[in-house]
Amino acid sequence: MSLYTEWTDMVVEYVKTKGEAAFWKEYGAIEKNIYTKILANHTKEISGKLEDLANDFNTSTIFFMGFIDGVNDSLINPLDLDAIDANAELNLAIDFDKLYFNMLDAKADYLYTLPQWEAVFSPEKRKEIRNQWKESKVIVNNNKVGRNDACPCGSGKKYKKCCGKEA
Repeated sequence: MSLYTEWTDMVVEYVKTKGEAAFWKEYGAIEKNIYTKILANHTKEISGKLEDLANDFNTSTIFFMGFIDGVNDSLINPLDLDAIDANAELNLAIDFDKLYFNMLDAKADYLYTLPQWEAVFSPEKRKEIRNQWKESKVIVNNNKVGRNDACPCGSGKKYKKCCGKEA
């Protein structure tokens, strides 16, 4: 069984037995600790055996695998999570722009508000990434229904006589 499978199975079991809030309380604290250290040393390469990296960040290999699962989309070269075991040699080259964006997308305010981001990006850069994130969430409907068009509900009536009728 891969370490990634162990991680996902452990999360499911943890949530079943202790609840989702308890899981996020424990894992969130670990994740916050890891990111605090990474951001404080953002120019330092993060590489080595997974087991050693977990020890460096004061966590278990299974929780460090969870961290890798979360950061994988923000890596310059994403990893094959199923191929990773405790002895795997890793090189975690993080794209910090993408990481900040993904933290916003995950609504992880406990991470994207860390004071260590100030050493990584200027307030203007963080605002720029936040605006890019907001723009990615805006949905523009270019298929506006005219009042005399057929109603999109499929009734066969004109829109103004069906769903567009003022109440």
